Amino acid sequence: MEIDQDTVITPHTLPLDNSFAALPPAFFTRLMPTPLPAPYLVAASAPAAALIGLDVADLAQPDFIEALSGNLVPANSTPLAAVYSGHQFGVWAGQLGDGRAILLGDIATPQGPIELQLKGSGLTPYSRMGDGRAVLRSSIREFLCSEAMAALGIPSSRALAVVGSDQGVRRETMETAAVVTRMAPSFVRFGSFEHWYYRDQHDALKTLADYVIERFYPALRDAPNPYAAMLKEVTRRTAQLMAQWQAVGFMHGVMNTDNMSILGLTLDYGPFGFMEAFNPQHICNHTDQQGRYSYAMQPEVGQWNCYALGQALLPLIGEVEAVQQALQVYRGAFAGKFDELLHQKLGLTTKQDGDRALFDAMFALMQANRVDFTQFFRRLGDLPRDPGLPGGEALRDQFIDRAGFDAWALQYRQRLRQENSLDSARRAAMHAVNPKYVLRNYMAQVAIEKAQTKDFSEVARLLAVLARPFDEQPENERYAALPPDWASGLEVSCSS
Repeated sequence: MEIDQDTVITPHTLPLDNSFAALPPAFFTRLMPTPLPAPYLVAASAPAAALIGLDVADLAQPDFIEALSGNLVPANSTPLAAVYSGHQFGVWAGQLGDGRAILLGDIATPQGPIELQLKGSGLTPYSRMGDGRAVLRSSIREFLCSEAMAALGIPSSRALAVVGSDQGVRRETMETAAVVTRMAPSFVRFGSFEHWYYRDQHDALKTLADYVIERFYPALRDAPNPYAAMLKEVTRRTAQLMAQWQAVGFMHGVMNTDNMSILGLTLDYGPFGFMEAFNPQHICNHTDQQGRYSYAMQPEVGQWNCYALGQALLPLIGEVEAVQQALQVYRGAFAGKFDELLHQKLGLTTKQDGDRALFDAMFALMQANRVDFTQFFRRLGDLPRDPGLPGGEALRDQFIDRAGFDAWALQYRQRLRQENSLDSARRAAMHAVNPKYVLRNYMAQVAIEKAQTKDFSEVARLLAVLARPFDEQPENERYAALPPDWASGLEVSCSS
């Protein structure tokens, strides 16, 4: 149902369809959200609201709070929980599904359909041992990071709002419940296809693939083998997404196949983290004892997941060779995108033979000196091309090995002179791609602790800061600083 910009939208008149509900009943279970006692609004995103034709101020109204909590279901909604399966930490986990999420439907927008999903809305048939609820802590983290990633230009699901309740929920300790309203064109995952493959239900597998192609990849319908073409496009998007994660220092933490979007979006924010003191082996997820999802491993795991998807699509594609050919795009797509992003991050407008060595030396120096990832690239834009000019002091001060930095900076400056780089133009270009502000774990923790006392001001403040990650924002300079000492004790896990 199309958005009419002249119509005032209420929860009762949300223009919802549900294309996923048109699939056969085996793909989902229809059910209503579990009511949430005495819900209150924690935060709402104006940019996300605008995508579906809503005014963010309206979301603070009592009827919208009821809808965002699942207490009021829009008239046009067809609530459902989807089934899927997946590999978790590289091991086949069997049937999973929306264990605490309910899809309300989708809204037609000029940019395409956007689905609305309530995460934390109660038990479903796929909850397994869970309670179907989300807690305020994890909901705030997902809300802030979804919107922060979108502002960084990285493909991501979005977060419309978070509502809370005083209802108790037990995790490691007793916490309070919350529901985050997530938005994405689709929440279909790699594991959605694995589910039918491992059940040997190829008709259902074909039904899902045809649905995804028709709705999201219509240009592939006329390909000689549409299913191979879809695998190739999903593989390409996934590879490029991994490059974008690496370039900004983002670590997902749980790259299971059930958390991988068939559209190449960042999906399911749990124990994520942004790199601080640079260490390629850093593991942001305390649950990940083996380091499968470390920063350095993300590109390889992304490829592994694409191979898992290729295995699931083999019955439709028909030939192993065709699957392998589609998957071959991964390495080139990742390398090409990451190389492009690194050139942008270093302000280089041309490509030359020695660039790879320059990049490798830079990362080795960063690792040896445990340099803050975000600050390094931001301050690199202030480094003058010619030595002796002011502007590089803050960057140099990040390094214990000053001589090592000076040697690398000499090579970098020579490279800049080779393409006649101008400091002012390069600085502007680099600051447009190297964020000053990212969602550090300690920042989210401060906002969470205040929110647990019903003070939501820090959530709102972070949302505003992270909406403009590349701007100087001198009034918010403290959010660009190194994390405080106490932050080194923070841990996030799969319950986060």
